[in-house]
Amino acid sequence: MDWMTWARENTDPDQASWKPEALSDVLVLDCSTGSFAGLYASSLLAEMGARVIRIEPPEGDLARKMTPFGEFIQGTGLPYLIEGRNKEHITLDRGQSQGATILKALAKKADVFIETSPPGWMEAHGLGYAALSELNPRLVYVALNTFGQSGELSDTAKKASWHCYDTVAQALSGFVSTTGIPESMTAFPEHTRVPTRMGNWMGWYAGGAFAGLSVMTALYVRDLTGRGQFIDISPAEALMCLNNYALHFYHMTGQVIERPGNIEPAAHPYCYVRCKDGMLFLAGYADPNWKALCSIIDRMDLVDAYPTVKDRTDPQKAIEIIAEIEKFTLQQTREELVALWLAYKGPGVTVAGEILKPEETIELEHWYERRALVKITEAPWGELLIQGTPVKMSETPPRIKWVCRKVGADNEYVYLDLLGYSSNKLAQLKGQGVV
Repeated sequence: MDWMTWARENTDPDQASWKPEALSDVLVLDCSTGSFAGLYASSLLAEMGARVIRIEPPEGDLARKMTPFGEFIQGTGLPYLIEGRNKEHITLDRGQSQGATILKALAKKADVFIETSPPGWMEAHGLGYAALSELNPRLVYVALNTFGQSGELSDTAKKASWHCYDTVAQALSGFVSTTGIPESMTAFPEHTRVPTRMGNWMGWYAGGAFAGLSVMTALYVRDLTGRGQFIDISPAEALMCLNNYALHFYHMTGQVIERPGNIEPAAHPYCYVRCKDGMLFLAGYADPNWKALCSIIDRMDLVDAYPTVKDRTDPQKAIEIIAEIEKFTLQQTREELVALWLAYKGPGVTVAGEILKPEETIELEHWYERRALVKITEAPWGELLIQGTPVKMSETPPRIKWVCRKVGADNEYVYLDLLGYSSNKLAQLKGQGVV
């Protein structure tokens, strides 16, 4: 059997139903509020097999209302439909004393507790780590907030009751100042030459990813010690960890790297260029690879004009290089250019790849074959296109079991299963606005 066949057969998510789930004995309570940091963290754990109970206020969480251009399905936004996957959904007003008491009862049975409230809010309602860990010493408690749970900014956030905002995390991390059109490119209107937030909720997702990793580590340690622990994660700090050199460069030189736009300050060409039918990614920055790129476009004169890495990463010269390369690429289609790069057999390594538009990405069969994109039809949503799991594992593969649930859809099952509440008891709590 060849390697690709073996890998496909042993990691195919569609063949995973009979295999065990890594976290099948882990119960997670996701009490995040209006934050996709907490939602993403619990999504990762749910894909690995954890039983995740999503706890929303009776009217539904604010995160359900965040959606592009007001596009809703059955009152739920598109992002929440994705991050509600594999989770049971119940409602509870934890701000009421009775709701707090019920949440404590649930936390006694849980392994992981995730919250994104302003610093101090959970403690003020008797739901902080100190209170819950006393009831359940094995509990792994994750607090996600833009500013973290300590420090000057955290104290300000506590007083202002600020929640975990992605745009603030992006701004504080220093990342926003590294994205956007460079100030020096005066051909662009002044109002466009400004720091630009990343197109997605990268602060939230970075924080959620670090939270998922931290939970796995804490569960491992708990197996050794028998005790859970408190995890404090700032999405701003998580994103700062991904800001690979801008802060360090300033510390070493006292100089700020100008927003590079389409230029990579550490390696160039390592950029996007225009062609007949769209754009192409090109890489050929080390000296031998730069020569290979110039050979393909039949411009060996550029090797002498920009002979060193320092020459090629100079901001002004980098722009000149793109203009020279585009004299060739604008005469070719993406497919033609990729073919030229694949046909090159000379010294050095240079890379070319098509930049796909959204409509092209979702038509690429490769993603469906690997289940990176999955089409699922579920009531009441209809057919949805969602991301599959990027992790492929041979023994305990993650999987998508269902998409999302309506607000409170699992109230009866979860409250009966974990707390023994009858239908009459639930009806009483609902009448009091507790669930």
